[in-house]
Amino acid sequence: MAWQAVRLRCEGWPYSVDMADGKSMRSRAILIASGAQYRMPDIANLSRFLGRGIYYAATHLEAKLCADEDIVVVGGGNSAGQAAVFLAGSCRHVHMLVRSDGLAESMSQYLIRRIEESPSIVLRPCTEIESLAGDNHLESVRWRNNNTGQTEEHNIRHVFVMIGAAPNTRWLDGCVALDAEGFIKTGADLTPEDLSAARWPLARPPYLLETSLPRVFAVGDVRSGSIKRVASAVGEGSIAMSFVYHVLQE
Repeated sequence: MAWQAVRLRCEGWPYSVDMADGKSMRSRAILIASGAQYRMPDIANLSRFLGRGIYYAATHLEAKLCADEDIVVVGGGNSAGQAAVFLAGSCRHVHMLVRSDGLAESMSQYLIRRIEESPSIVLRPCTEIESLAGDNHLESVRWRNNNTGQTEEHNIRHVFVMIGAAPNTRWLDGCVALDAEGFIKTGADLTPEDLSAARWPLARPPYLLETSLPRVFAVGDVRSGSIKRVASAVGEGSIAMSFVYHVLQE
């Protein structure tokens, strides 16, 4: 992992990036695409079904894959609630598994109301997946109610894991503004308070995908508000590179 970045030094410009092998690289512009680590339930063979029944995003593509089927959404936060409501529009039943005894502590009231009003969503509190089974694709899911100890097994081919992600931003060492979950804020998402705290030195506001540090851009999963899809990350990278070329001419 010699080329892994371990620290961004932003005290002066050009900036400097320390690498894992002890070397340092200097640059007049930086594009951050360090991604995020998605949280995974402690299930023995979960990784076996990644992309083959286990998903970390709920887009129109996944909705088509599981249309008219029973599915599982794991999680009790807003991302899980949004996925459940969205997928309920095309799936037969959405089994929503949450470890806590309800949703009030971790989800907005608007989403809770939408979930309660949807006849397609079955909320299963105090419940976790116990095991997964299948050959080349997920075929069945067994879950357990932690209060009663009761287990159930269902022929379900699609599970959406929506329990959050940890962005790879520790190496930035406070150089750029982050949101409450540690993702990098960019462009219009940067508030006047963010820019004031960062002592933004330029007369212009940050460009699209530019961070609170001039000439430093962020794309993909590490960026606050990103769609968390490969195609989107590639597109953001292309856009950011055009801005990198532009700022180097400033």
